[in-house]
Amino acid sequence: MSDVVSVRDLTIDFRTEGGTLRAVDGLSFQLGAGRALGIVGESGSGKSATALALLGLHRGTNATVDGHVEVFGTELNAATDEQVRRLRGSRIAMVFQDPLSALDPFFSVGDQIAEVYRAHTNASRRAARARAVQVLDRVGIAEAARRVDAFPHEFSGGMRQRALIAMALSCQPQVLVADEPTTALDVTVQAQILDLIHELRTETGMALLLVTHDLAVAAGNVDEVLVMQGGHAVERGPAESVLTEPSQGYTRDLVASIPRLDAPRDRPARESPAEPLMRVLDVHQHFRIGSRLTGAKLHAVDGVSLDVLRGEALGVVGESGSGKTTLARMMVRLLTPTSGQILFEGNEISAMPERRLRALRGDLQMVFQDPVSSLNPRRTIGDSIADPLRVRGESDEKVLRRKVQQLLEQVGLDPERFDRYPHEFSGGQRQRVGIARALVLRPKLLVCDEPVSALDVSTQAQVIRLLAQLRTEFDLTLVFVAHDLAVVRQVSDRVVVMRSGQVVESGETDELYGNPTHPYTKSLLAAVPVLDPELARQRRAERGKV
Repeated sequence: MSDVVSVRDLTIDFRTEGGTLRAVDGLSFQLGAGRALGIVGESGSGKSATALALLGLHRGTNATVDGHVEVFGTELNAATDEQVRRLRGSRIAMVFQDPLSALDPFFSVGDQIAEVYRAHTNASRRAARARAVQVLDRVGIAEAARRVDAFPHEFSGGMRQRALIAMALSCQPQVLVADEPTTALDVTVQAQILDLIHELRTETGMALLLVTHDLAVAAGNVDEVLVMQGGHAVERGPAESVLTEPSQGYTRDLVASIPRLDAPRDRPARESPAEPLMRVLDVHQHFRIGSRLTGAKLHAVDGVSLDVLRGEALGVVGESGSGKTTLARMMVRLLTPTSGQILFEGNEISAMPERRLRALRGDLQMVFQDPVSSLNPRRTIGDSIADPLRVRGESDEKVLRRKVQQLLEQVGLDPERFDRYPHEFSGGQRQRVGIARALVLRPKLLVCDEPVSALDVSTQAQVIRLLAQLRTEFDLTLVFVAHDLAVVRQVSDRVVVMRSGQVVESGETDELYGNPTHPYTKSLLAAVPVLDPELARQRRAERGKV
């Protein structure tokens, strides 16, 4: 079988303010026609930098690329810009991680697909538009002839990812490079996108290079796995052997970090029923879409009632749009319910005036999904953590510094990094800063909204262990909101399943996962990626029948 991609001794250096950062160091691999290779590893391992090099996308950047990258016999490092341009789209195409930033918000989805098609085929505008409709239909966009004129913001996350795949397919490439194509998607949409890529490969015979930090995502979708660490190849081999019987310690650690539905849960049983710390009673949250006169109401949360028991960890799961984040924000009164009641320690906070609510703010804290956007880039992390104490009236800076440094140590960060800025920390470290900031006022209830969804599996495992440790140290009650059911299982004593703004099922974690009763819960559990490649293929076949 001939190789369509051949990489030998690839080295990629990035120029930074502090010098040179080596992202990839002497990497070699091949991708055969029609084959699928998964490149896996933690953030910073060099896998995305490698993927970009296969399309010559480091040209004109602060990167220096050495070694040999051949795509269909063309040596990219020696090729002209025109030669590289001809390869892109027509022979090799890429699907990026974040479709919202990869799509231009000022142009319709169809126009962007048509533009790519015309650039590589010189087709007429009419033919290019027809091709855009055709590929949108093929990737499962309903009413493609109408939705072709929609703008990116009018598509859901899963639909935007399908649109990017359609754009990549428009010129019928023979190699598809997919860089973390499902990271930001919930489990059911993730399964749909991966099933779609598999169907397209089966139909067209194209080769696939799948970049992911989630080994379970790679399991049922690739023939071989290449594990990267620090820019180097650590291990490579058939997916079955690498994922089920890894030979290298680093790979074994990655595999062990993956949250699994069948993993044992080392959680002590609660001795007796606890009293409710918070009660949510028939809560609704409606948002108006469009103008005040003609707009419709979106029922984001539609009659939810639940108790959060003192000292427990309550998991809230559901797909994007299920209402779980809106519910979480109402719990800490970042949103005021349209109707219904939320009681905290017997006090109704749902309609409490802000001046009275300030006294409770320290007891109700939230950890957000994206620590980059929730931390001020112009303030040191120490000052960001100390700010809530300053607002409460504490003014002795030496005392503040001592308290914050102690807290930094408790969340696993070097207290001497008090004066560093957010950009100087990794994603996992920034999330630890966000947790420290939420804990600085010693809250009773900590609501975590997708706190590990943007992290690789080993960092996820570290943050989950940290939260378990802090629950004991700080006597916390935890609400853990996530779309990843395997992660929620590791964290939670009880689980609430939400769909379309309503609770469809709830119960003790082991009972709900072991014996789900609602079809929606069953579908969520069936979509969770599994590490066994054979089982993953069986589940894909079962989803195909449905």
